[in-house]
Amino acid sequence: MLINEKKITIKNGMHILLRSANANHAKEICNLRHITSEETHFMVRYPEEVDLNDEQLKKTLESIENDEKDFMITAFLDGRIIGDAGIMKINKYMKCRHRAYFGISILKEYCNQGIGKSMLNLVLKQAMINGFEQVELGVFEDNSAAIHLYEKCGFKQVGILPRAFKLKDGTYRDEIKMVCILKDIRRNRQFIL
Repeated sequence: MLINEKKITIKNGMHILLRSANANHAKEICNLRHITSEETHFMVRYPEEVDLNDEQLKKTLESIENDEKDFMITAFLDGRIIGDAGIMKINKYMKCRHRAYFGISILKEYCNQGIGKSMLNLVLKQAMINGFEQVELGVFEDNSAAIHLYEKCGFKQVGILPRAFKLKDGTYRDEIKMVCILKDIRRNRQFIL
């Protein structure tokens, strides 16, 4: 599904364009995912595990573009991709069609500028329009900034998966499972955009 563009101004005064990426952006999105995986341990994969090549990602982007419910929002600064976020169905089965899974990545130098909050609010609105009833995510236990943002946007902690992530240094991190029931945030008017 394609997302119409939305212009936002972030805390430092820069103007960001939020919209769907297309297949021509595949190489830049692969690069974004590689960099964000290098910048923090909060991403599920290490940089060397960013396994989609340009052609595979082009096909994925085309598939998302043609999907009725799944979508991706990309953040552009002066034409350069600095972040992306997306929603995908949990699976294709009827019993789970009301559920979506959320993921996001933003270049470290643009974190804490309001981009993540703007993207998340736009994602939640579009998820509701697309007929999803709840959005789910998993977050590293020590990613306090992300947890705070998710809670501010209506997510609730629903469980912990112990030792979900094993880092290269041999240490473990728990995964906090969170869910946002979309009718609750609509009722509470938590959408900011």
